[in-house]
Amino acid sequence: MNAMIFAAGLGTRLGAITSAKPKALVEVGGEPMLKRVILKLKNAGISRMVVNVHHFADAIVCYLKANDNFGIDIRISDERALLLDTGGGLLKARPFFDSNEPIIVHNADILTDFDISQMLDSHIESKADATLLVADRRTSRYLLFDADRRMKGWKNVTTGEIRSPWPDIVSAEGIVPLAFGGVHIIKPSIFSKLERYSDSSKFSITPFYTDQCADLYIKGYTPEESFHWIDIGKPQSLIEAENIVS
Repeated sequence: MNAMIFAAGLGTRLGAITSAKPKALVEVGGEPMLKRVILKLKNAGISRMVVNVHHFADAIVCYLKANDNFGIDIRISDERALLLDTGGGLLKARPFFDSNEPIIVHNADILTDFDISQMLDSHIESKADATLLVADRRTSRYLLFDADRRMKGWKNVTTGEIRSPWPDIVSAEGIVPLAFGGVHIIKPSIFSKLERYSDSSKFSITPFYTDQCADLYIKGYTPEESFHWIDIGKPQSLIEAENIVS
């Protein structure tokens, strides 16, 4: 089974904290976030992981080497020359993946304790092209889903911008806005569409999902049991994360 950890981000919202280290090595409860995500995925049965690097790339490479890659097969997708964002980063890492296995994609700055094995089971059972972790929480940008949790679009509540293959999506009956949680599972077959999606090598995965949701089966997944979820990309969030793991 394959996984990718997005660890190349600049971490600018953390200010001085990431002026000397990559965001993926910021510690919560005395352990770097990268370690927490790797062990979470390892415990779910993942045997191969790809970690992309850019900001303080050498620090991440050295950290993994010092820890013997935590006993699993970890490959480095090197973005030192150009940070490719989530869509471009995923596409660049394509050669590292087994072409027949689903790929779990996990942001290194997301602290969460839900059972990712159950999400994987749901993805496989539904035969979705992509399964996205979503929740009913406050945010400025929402993914839009129908009653069956099939993705229908995206909305920025601050600017009012709406993006969807269906022009009347907001007025459609049963549409539910949910926040994306930075964890998703994809079929390898998605890569053929990713290759043709953007003229640039740098692009985000969210607009891709939004633009392709009429042609691809992209579903939202929310764990049945309550779970913690924190984006540690802000100083206040780091404090909240420390309180959770303490």
